Amino acid sequence: MPTFSRIIWVLAWVSLLTDMASEMLYPIVPLYLQQIGFSVAGIGWLEGSVQLLAGISKGYFGKRSDEIGRRLPFIQWGYTLSALSKPLMGWLSNPIWILGVRGMDRLGKGMRTAPRDAWLAQEAGPNKATVFGFHRSMDTWGAAIGPLLALCYLLFHPGDYATLFLLAFLPGILSVLLLFTLKEGKRSVSKSTRGGFFSYLHYWKDAHPAFRRMIPALLLFALFNSADIFLLLMARESIGADPIKLWDQVIPPDAWVIGAYILYNAVYALTAYPLGKWAQKIGTQRMITIGFLLFSIVYLGFGFRPGDQVILLLFCLYGIYAAATEGMIKAWITERVDPKETGTALGFYTSMESISIWLASGVAGTLWTVGYPSLPFFTSALVALLVAVYLGLFMKSKTQ
Repeated sequence: MPTFSRIIWVLAWVSLLTDMASEMLYPIVPLYLQQIGFSVAGIGWLEGSVQLLAGISKGYFGKRSDEIGRRLPFIQWGYTLSALSKPLMGWLSNPIWILGVRGMDRLGKGMRTAPRDAWLAQEAGPNKATVFGFHRSMDTWGAAIGPLLALCYLLFHPGDYATLFLLAFLPGILSVLLLFTLKEGKRSVSKSTRGGFFSYLHYWKDAHPAFRRMIPALLLFALFNSADIFLLLMARESIGADPIKLWDQVIPPDAWVIGAYILYNAVYALTAYPLGKWAQKIGTQRMITIGFLLFSIVYLGFGFRPGDQVILLLFCLYGIYAAATEGMIKAWITERVDPKETGTALGFYTSMESISIWLASGVAGTLWTVGYPSLPFFTSALVALLVAVYLGLFMKSKTQ
């Protein structure tokens, strides 16, 4: 096993447990929301709206953690809010309450994300790609175990989504208890002056030139990258209502979709750490470029409404894409910013990314509802290809 500091290990296990809780629910959230009366367009705007809340809060809390020189309080409160939201989701069905509970969960994510990643970068030293790859691997093992537990439960209790929300509280609260075993030492404080909620936006003026060349391309990609829920919905629609036969076993369509999502997370978890180590050698920007090429292939494939076997292959490729980009983008950013402003830089990017995904999810849901579900997939594939070409050919070598 890799030799990392105790802080890196604890944060990794906290992420594993939290994602176990969250991902027990993620693949069944669209099914549950449809069960209680949400349309696909409503799901799109709901998920996009709570992602927007998470996004704009990431920048604020990242900057605040730089200003006060503390990471741990934001991390503890963020994970606590997310854990408490899980059982509430199963008790409530009114759309306004659902919006509030989903918002509570995403606010927790917004509160903890940039401070946690900034702390990881500080602990990583020069091995940022490796550490972020390892963290994403542990995080995603939780994301693989969670849906597997949900699948096992639903095989014996079909359609009983509400109970799953209660069960997901257990790993969530355990992750919070783990955080209280950590202590944080003193660190340098950012010289930036405290401002309002959106004061982190001023970071753009003083950002590293490489940051200002890279981020617009990443945000263009995010603007056409809707929430993963649409991949699950497309997989469900492509399969149809008939059960699937595999090795003489009859598998219900919902179980097949959840199984495909488990496969995606397992591939992601298995490849995140090796790709992080590889990115340490070839450069994080090159690894991100490879990831966007894979994304283009996956979304093009989903746009053609593939059959059940192809869906499994596409989810495998999607797992490799995620491993090659999600942690690597954060590693790339932390390699190029002042350590005293890591939280602000990460918060700025993740905030802008979430706003873009909010728009993308809302548009994708609307297009789906009016009868053009494949269009956002084809468009996303094209934009991802263009961004990959830009990163591969037109970014100057000094940004590596």
